[in-house]
Amino acid sequence: MDNGLIPRRYAKALYKFALEHKTTAAVYDEMKNVAAAFESAPDLQKTLANPYVGYADKASLLKAAAGEKVENDYLGFVKLILDMKREEFAHLMALSYIDLYREENKISRVKITSAVPLPEAESAKLRAMVEKAFPGRTLEFSSAVNPELIGGFVVDVDDARMDASISNEIEQLRLTLITK
Repeated sequence: MDNGLIPRRYAKALYKFALEHKTTAAVYDEMKNVAAAFESAPDLQKTLANPYVGYADKASLLKAAAGEKVENDYLGFVKLILDMKREEFAHLMALSYIDLYREENKISRVKITSAVPLPEAESAKLRAMVEKAFPGRTLEFSSAVNPELIGGFVVDVDDARMDASISNEIEQLRLTLITK
């Protein structure tokens, strides 16, 4: 994902700094928390962009967004972006860091979407299938339910998709009928 030049530069700087201190994984977890905080509280972005909100309040918000235990590297990063008046990019910086960390550590996101919640045995089979298809990668799994699939499942691995849903099969049949 392209989050822009400024967020990517700051994310790279933080990654290199954390790499020197061997805290890249901890900062990764913090950045995932920060990204989740922005997604669950859309007003956080507005608050950080508000010039009437003080430096200390913005620092507290960004610290709280990272979770309970926060690395000094992240705290120093918060101070840097506030000093440079770049807090409006904090969300995009978190997303850029997450992308950079995943890229550097060969981590792929896997989302399994099914029409109904999958039983544990079927979920384990799908996970094993995906792990076999992507050797040498660390996989972060998530799942979702979408009744519009009617049946079957969809597996998204980064930008690749395997669609074994009934709704997809119906659509493929419809397209075949149209072309004949």
